[in-house]
Amino acid sequence: MGKIYAIVSGKGGTGKTTTTINLGAALTEFKHDVIIVDANLTTPNLSLYLGAPVVPISLAHVLQRKARIEDAIYEHHSGMKVVPSSLSLRDLKKINYGLLADSLKSLRKLSNHVLLDSASGLGDEALAPISASDEIILVVNPNILSVTDALKTIKIAQDMHKKVKGVIITRICYENHEMSIKSIQEMLEVPILGVIPEDRSVHRALAKRSSVIHSYPRSKASRAYVDIAAKFIGRKRKKSFYEKFLRNLGIRI
Repeated sequence: MGKIYAIVSGKGGTGKTTTTINLGAALTEFKHDVIIVDANLTTPNLSLYLGAPVVPISLAHVLQRKARIEDAIYEHHSGMKVVPSSLSLRDLKKINYGLLADSLKSLRKLSNHVLLDSASGLGDEALAPISASDEIILVVNPNILSVTDALKTIKIAQDMHKKVKGVIITRICYENHEMSIKSIQEMLEVPILGVIPEDRSVHRALAKRSSVIHSYPRSKASRAYVDIAAKFIGRKRKKSFYEKFLRNLGIRI
């Protein structure tokens, strides 16, 4: 039986969609069955990112009771499965967010991991994926505004009796103006699942409508996502000879 994880943040632009796709791609590389769901219904970007903006059946149709969730699953060439949302404003009408939890239940039987790309903020659309999940994963940037909003999200998740698996810190440059990893952990009081460095390869992969895992597997961001996926399933990523050599010289990569 698989688990459903809501990928959330209090602010937009932290990298939720990027994290959902690349964490899903990395878990797939470990031969785990993964379904990623675009639960950001008003501003869906996941299917755009993967190069399939228009599909005949989407999550919106499921929440309108026009289709079953199984009919909205599409297989990406990477092997992971995707439940996209709709870009049509017309499809936003008569959506019942309260149906999300029941609609996603059957996905637990079809996959090891179900990752929900959630809307930003703390409105009904953002709360629905949290309510539908077994655990939540926070995505934050290393600044006080992002971390403060994440703290609010943690409080709400706890009030909803949802376990917080941890936080992924994205777009970190290790510059003096950024909050330190230690400070973020002390403020949020949840485990740090991993740190994703600022990396141009992520933007290049987006231009290719692909994950950085597949387009630039040797990039810093790709290796970081693979490390997080490995922790997810209790495995360690094998470091290359080149990485070991640099670390022995005291060079951080």
